Amino acid sequence: MTADLPFVCDLSPSNAVLRISGDEAAAFLHNQFTNDVKGLAVGTAQWNGWCTPKGRFLATFVLARDAGGFWMLLPAPFAEAIAKRLRMFILRAKASVEDLSAGTPRFGLWGGALPEGVLRLGEARGFAFGAPPPGRPATLDDWALSLVRDGIVQVVPGTQEAFVPQMANYELVGGVSFKKGCYPGQEIVARTQYRGILKKRTVRVRATAPLAPGDSVYSAAFGEQSAGQVANVAPAPGGGWEALVVAQIEAIAKRDLRHGSPAGGALEILDLPYALP
Repeated sequence: MTADLPFVCDLSPSNAVLRISGDEAAAFLHNQFTNDVKGLAVGTAQWNGWCTPKGRFLATFVLARDAGGFWMLLPAPFAEAIAKRLRMFILRAKASVEDLSAGTPRFGLWGGALPEGVLRLGEARGFAFGAPPPGRPATLDDWALSLVRDGIVQVVPGTQEAFVPQMANYELVGGVSFKKGCYPGQEIVARTQYRGILKKRTVRVRATAPLAPGDSVYSAAFGEQSAGQVANVAPAPGGGWEALVVAQIEAIAKRDLRHGSPAGGALEILDLPYALP
């Protein structure tokens, strides 16, 4: 039945794809990224991130593994800089990084039974590179809304180096491993996790006025000072917008978030599919 097929979105207009391969590709990426790359099985994918030495996200992305290596799916504006930075750290490792965006269509799938051959991120989401998989056609706005509703923060221009992984709830969506050993920023990420010093979290909100990534949000508890910022936005089917906002935990607890100014439009806090600690 058609309803059993997943939605399929062509991500090529908004996302680039890097190919990382070679005998030591897994070990190299494992030492750079927040997640357990060595433990990523062939045929599967994971949310992942690359941090600065201060533990702030340079990029968030999907890392998928097939028999020949890894696909790194990330926002197109970051592709050139991230590829260049990865090559800089390869040194003598037997690994290569290629930008295959021009010749490799890429698709995101969700909302139905995933077909064979798709690189699976859990049971509900998958990715395909090359030929389009069978499914119900969906738009980039549909894809963005699905990520917002799943509480998956994507770093975009305007939020680069703004969040440590826990601010973006990445340990709650399977994007961080605390058992894998060192990577850039690991010490700060671990300290944030185990010393309870986190002051911001990500929540899903509904807004009636337009939002944009990087916009400040406010709360009466913080006066004129920003209480956080917008991470990702998608049009809501019934009108308005849904967004992921990284905000002060105190403001979230009081359910008091506003956009634009301390007296701006109220943001309605919505449920996430996972519980915040």
